[in-house]
Amino acid sequence: MAHKAYKFRIYPTKEQEDFLVKTFGCVRFVYNKMLAERKETYEKLKDNMTLLKKQKLPTPAKYKKEFEWLKEVDSLALANAQLNLQTAFSNFFSGKAKYPKFKNRKSKQSYTTNMVNGNIKILDAHIKLPKLTPLRMKQHREIPSHHVIKSCTISRSATGKYHISILTEYEHNPGKKEINRVVGLDFAMDGLFVESEKGKKANYPRFYRQAEDKLAKEQRKLSKMMNGSSRWKKQRIKVVKLHERVANQRRNFLHQESRKLVKRYDCVVIEDLDMKGMSKAFRFGKSVADNGWGMFTTFLRYKLDEEGKQLIKIDKWFPSSKTCSACGYVNAALHLSERIFDCDCGFVIDRDWNAAINIKNEGQLMLDLP
Repeated sequence: MAHKAYKFRIYPTKEQEDFLVKTFGCVRFVYNKMLAERKETYEKLKDNMTLLKKQKLPTPAKYKKEFEWLKEVDSLALANAQLNLQTAFSNFFSGKAKYPKFKNRKSKQSYTTNMVNGNIKILDAHIKLPKLTPLRMKQHREIPSHHVIKSCTISRSATGKYHISILTEYEHNPGKKEINRVVGLDFAMDGLFVESEKGKKANYPRFYRQAEDKLAKEQRKLSKMMNGSSRWKKQRIKVVKLHERVANQRRNFLHQESRKLVKRYDCVVIEDLDMKGMSKAFRFGKSVADNGWGMFTTFLRYKLDEEGKQLIKIDKWFPSSKTCSACGYVNAALHLSERIFDCDCGFVIDRDWNAAINIKNEGQLMLDLP
């Protein structure tokens, strides 16, 4: 079984919006209450991790007697808050994440409800959720009939827009496709990536850099206003909308580029890069974040998986940039500022294109392809 989520914009009425806001608050309240109790237990038993891991979280039902207003919202939303906290602690104990933090109104506003006995229904341009009248929804694409709805997550952006993410489950077994066309991608700071085939670049427009001057101007205005005033609130929305626009432009571009690669190739080979470490080591924080390489590889992987194709990651320490793709000589003294690879064998090529070819060749060796 495979899973796929479909995200749509929803337009709640004033009464529906009040209920959604109330649910966000109740979910946040229950999450923080459970975390506070678990924190007390953690302080007492932190020297005995084995016993601590066996401790169970309290259930949301425990708080409904004292706080009766919790009964007004969807009980499944509160139950999912418990599951989310349980997952956060599991990640903490396994070393994958830090200790869970308390949520506040500045945190992401969302809640998740599950499909139980047909309580979620998609109607004509509307969706029916537990304890809510049908919500108006802009459904820009159809959900296939063989997809079964498992859960829905309702969220509110910083600009006040509401969205619903519908998680579906379906049978999917495309099988492994024969690999005939392989491409290597080298991460490029100025254009997202360079392909091994003809050295083609993605030419990422660098949306954040384009909006940087306007953002700086609007943020300066915001900093001079009284925090919490009506003018400050309006200006804050202006700043948030600019950030939202950049994020939407980036996401759309990455979706399009990943789809093009999936259509053209059977296997894509990339380096297993530590983008966070790279941004700190070379002080390329803004450029690395603007490219969205991590988001791009996520899109690429799930699109390839849907088609039965492969994404191969090679070792990040593989000297792709310093190795001659023609003769195999490794130029250990090559500096980052040198953008042309000029080998003693007479082979001259763009540095990034050369790296992409080496990445492709290494991937083919891993796949045992000629």
